[in-house]
Amino acid sequence: MEKHGVVPDVVSVVPKHVAEVHYPKGVKVQLGNTLTPTQVKDPPTVKWEAESDAFYTLCMTDPDAPSRKDPKFREWHHWLVVNIPGDSIEKGEVLSGYIGSGPPKGSGLHRYVFVNYKQKGKISCNEKRLPSNSGDGRGKFSIKKFAEKYQLGEPLAGNFFQAEWDDYVPTLYKKLGM
Repeated sequence: MEKHGVVPDVVSVVPKHVAEVHYPKGVKVQLGNTLTPTQVKDPPTVKWEAESDAFYTLCMTDPDAPSRKDPKFREWHHWLVVNIPGDSIEKGEVLSGYIGSGPPKGSGLHRYVFVNYKQKGKISCNEKRLPSNSGDGRGKFSIKKFAEKYQLGEPLAGNFFQAEWDDYVPTLYKKLGM
């Protein structure tokens, strides 16, 4: 994560654990491997060392929007779920529905970072709920600031992949009304 600048661009410290992130068809996220938008269009399963009686926050964010050279929309968050009991993401509260990677054509590799926090208890969030068919309100997000606001502490687990434009991106943009 330090080698690829995830620290300090997304988080201040390397998370204690590596989250296991698996997409359909056996596609696995492996600390910076390159995947395609086609491979990551559907939500993954994410596992971490979770306590069954604790609550967690999970975020997937892109610090390279619209490009790594010009990250003026840093961060563009793709997924944000809070109050996850244990590692049962489907039972958490979705603040931002999942959107796969969609880097603009010619923008080069983008980093897509999964970061997970253990909450001190259930949290009540005032952020606007964003559906998975809308890109509105996702830019200029900061998981660091979100973690500070809700006193989440340091990240517990993380992982990331890199992706650049492929021919699925126009389909994603159409779905998002872009």
